Amino acid sequence: MRERELKHFQSLLNEKLEELLAEADRTVDGMTDAKAENFPDPTDRASLESNRNFTLRIRDRERKLIAKIKEALARIDDGSYGKCEECGENIGRERLEARPVTTLCIDCKSMQEVQERRLRGS
Repeated sequence: MRERELKHFQSLLNEKLEELLAEADRTVDGMTDAKAENFPDPTDRASLESNRNFTLRIRDRERKLIAKIKEALARIDDGSYGKCEECGENIGRERLEARPVTTLCIDCKSMQEVQERRLRGS
């Protein structure tokens, strides 16, 4: 992969990382501020708790994405970014644009999904 492309993906990954970390900070601040809220109505309290649980599930998924972004940035640094972990071929630029944290080319990912469906169907 050319240096210019690597810089592009590094910039893309860093932007997404900063965005996710900022959102996590806002969530923590929001939950800290919301602790002072006292809802006499149990329905209002239940609604607040439901919204918090939903937000926490989203943040957990984002936490996993943050880890994948950091791994992708490390692959850029060590020179293995853009190579499929299964077959060693280059991952297509279009796939990297769509999912910059990917570690598998489209063919290997498709085979993996077929195997997963087969296992679930058993």
